[in-house]
Amino acid sequence: MFAYATEKEQAITPAKAWLLALLCAVWVGTGLIGHDPWKPDEAYSFGLIYHILQSGDWLVPALAGEPYMDKPPLFYITAALFAKLFSPLLPLHDGARLASGFYTLLTLLFAGLTGRELFGKGHGWTTAIILIGSLGILVRAHQLITDLALLAGCAIMLYGYALAIRFRQRAGILIGTGLGIGFMAKGFIAPALFLLICAGLLLFRYWRTRYFLATLGIALLCALPWLAIWPWLLYQRSPHLFMEWAWHDNIGHWLHYAEYHFGYDAWYYVQSLPWLAWPAWPLALWATWQARGKLRYDAEYQLPLVSFGVMLVTLSFVPNIKEVFALPMLLPLALLATASLSSLRRGAANALDWFGIMTFALVGILMWWGWAGLLLDNHAKITIWLKDYQPGFVPAFHATPFWIAAAASVLWVALIWRVGRSMRRSVINWAAGVTLIWVLAMTLWLPWLDNGKSYRGMVMQLRSALPAHYNCIGRLYLGDSQRAMLHYFGNITTRHDPSHRCELALVQGDRNIKPLAGNAEWEKIWEGGRPGDKVERYRLYRRVKK
Repeated sequence: MFAYATEKEQAITPAKAWLLALLCAVWVGTGLIGHDPWKPDEAYSFGLIYHILQSGDWLVPALAGEPYMDKPPLFYITAALFAKLFSPLLPLHDGARLASGFYTLLTLLFAGLTGRELFGKGHGWTTAIILIGSLGILVRAHQLITDLALLAGCAIMLYGYALAIRFRQRAGILIGTGLGIGFMAKGFIAPALFLLICAGLLLFRYWRTRYFLATLGIALLCALPWLAIWPWLLYQRSPHLFMEWAWHDNIGHWLHYAEYHFGYDAWYYVQSLPWLAWPAWPLALWATWQARGKLRYDAEYQLPLVSFGVMLVTLSFVPNIKEVFALPMLLPLALLATASLSSLRRGAANALDWFGIMTFALVGILMWWGWAGLLLDNHAKITIWLKDYQPGFVPAFHATPFWIAAAASVLWVALIWRVGRSMRRSVINWAAGVTLIWVLAMTLWLPWLDNGKSYRGMVMQLRSALPAHYNCIGRLYLGDSQRAMLHYFGNITTRHDPSHRCELALVQGDRNIKPLAGNAEWEKIWEGGRPGDKVERYRLYRRVKK
């Protein structure tokens, strides 16, 4: 059993701080560039960004020329600015994806500052490391999704709450700014979380002070421009689009859900968090158990517990529940997990440490072995399956990704060998292992992944099959992601055509469901899909002239 360092010896030295900063930077930066927008969320998100780049209209979100009023445009505007700024060096979609890295860095920064404020010097790095080690954020933090801006807004809000008693004005500005960013990213969910967290905190004596109420007043004043300017400008542009956003896609949508489907999938996050928030949740659970006798008095536990409870309940009763919507819940869990390390049993810390080392070592070896098998075509069963899963993929050796992957593997071994014996060791090694697997996936395996997740090849095939002259292309069952990628890769726009005035029709189905098949009014002139996709099939029809 390891002899763990004392609290004084666990202090973060400048050298350790630089090492942890490098780990966070590698985790954030890897995977942001080098591949096309992937289905489903990245594809339609980039379609909205591409509209801003093409038209210059940042006020009304639009997809392939048609208004798309699901969310406010903050993330799309930010991504468009990054894409334009880096357009001489990077493809538009890669430049836009840097916005994801920007909001993820904001999240790590303010989560770390909150951990330091609540639990003392040195604990901020622990919070950030626990957060990047959480499995549920790994892929999502590197995608073009507006949820990352909401996550950053929630992190800023939590830091503001942590400062609320000591620094009233600064805390109010931070809470209001975080609330505003969250609203402009995802709409009304951020104000709902703000109000419910405030109500929950006011149940405790520590927060029922005039200073905290004054902080909330400052927060509302700072949030007001974020909450008012874009909706007002949208209403001035089009009252119809304003109502579509505010009522049809948000308030009215929730009321319809509350009337007919309320609680339909209310246990989704309870069932999903064990893997989404691993290893933060068991550490958070232990911290809560250890502090159970003083929860009424300790504000450093009240804030993350109230925040987690509000987020869990609120997000469990909204329409269209998906795992990506659980991202804000990782913040309070990471904070609670930070508190657990000072009281974690040595045996438990050892178990987590060695479990992480053995797991990531095994996965890393399998990834190297599978990549080598594809490259050498060794006819092993796993190689045959990998080739069948991505038909048409031709493996090739690329020196730069290979050497990056090799360097990452060697550095990982060196890191786990050299990390000091402290209670922080287990979460650092876990985060390092997660980072290693992500680096291997985004270097050795990126061509294989991109081959199956990109729409580029399918769109190019469709474009080559289009007649030289036609008036328009109608669509049937065509998804938002597909419409976005048709516009980006092929400059192809489709329209909702219930009266069948278009000469062409593009239909999305599968191998068994074939809309318009057998219809004497239409003849099929093309059929295709993405490599390896056995579900989605696209068929192009031309109207038969009589």
